[in-house]
Amino acid sequence: MSWGLVGAAALGAALGGFIQGLSGFAFGLVALGVWAWVIDPRIAGPLVVFGSIVGQLLAFGPMRRGFEPRRLLPFLLGGILGVPLGVALLRRIDPLGFKLAVGIILLLWCPVMLLVRELPRIVGGGRWADGAAGWVGGVMGGLGGLNGPAPVLWCVLRGWERDTQRGVVQPYVLVLQGVTMAAYIATGTISGATVRLFAVVAPALVIPSLIGVRLYDRFDGIWFRRLVLLLLTVSGLALTGSSLLQLL
Repeated sequence: MSWGLVGAAALGAALGGFIQGLSGFAFGLVALGVWAWVIDPRIAGPLVVFGSIVGQLLAFGPMRRGFEPRRLLPFLLGGILGVPLGVALLRRIDPLGFKLAVGIILLLWCPVMLLVRELPRIVGGGRWADGAAGWVGGVMGGLGGLNGPAPVLWCVLRGWERDTQRGVVQPYVLVLQGVTMAAYIATGTISGATVRLFAVVAPALVIPSLIGVRLYDRFDGIWFRRLVLLLLTVSGLALTGSSLLQLL
């Protein structure tokens, strides 16, 4: 491994760890903004999953305040059903095109929600709709470790307050990333080069994650929603820009 590769892996992990500790998600969206420039997509996917798992374990404390197993269950069941499809598609779909599509969706949708003072609140659909949001996140997680955006956006549209959102999204991401990692191992997706980068990512994200967790309580509900939407918008810009540059 070159020092440039090690530095990029550590920088992406530190930034992703901080944002995940602060918001409860978005490790992959932030880290890929750095990694997409220098790391092979087939390695970046497992790196996102690994870093997200480590970061979620470090940020376990705030999750407990809004944790409700009955609310979480439909998301988990849908997500677990979606992961195998995403892993299967990983070998058939261009990862670069996938990231570009995700980036464009975030860029089109999140700024609109950020500018609207009163977001429309979706109350229909019940657990089936929650499960569908979890399924979409599972497919995206299997493809590239991006299982957070779909359930996060859905929780925002549900109008749930920040602790409730975190009580759903954080355990959802942790469990789904664990399932995705197991699928990667079972299918031989993780290479020796990926394992060596695991040793770089883990220590790089510890302190930034803990700092993010400490700052979480300083955001009220409105500012937390704005933070989430802003992070998704910036992540969409990073994914779109890096994907277009590589395509060109």
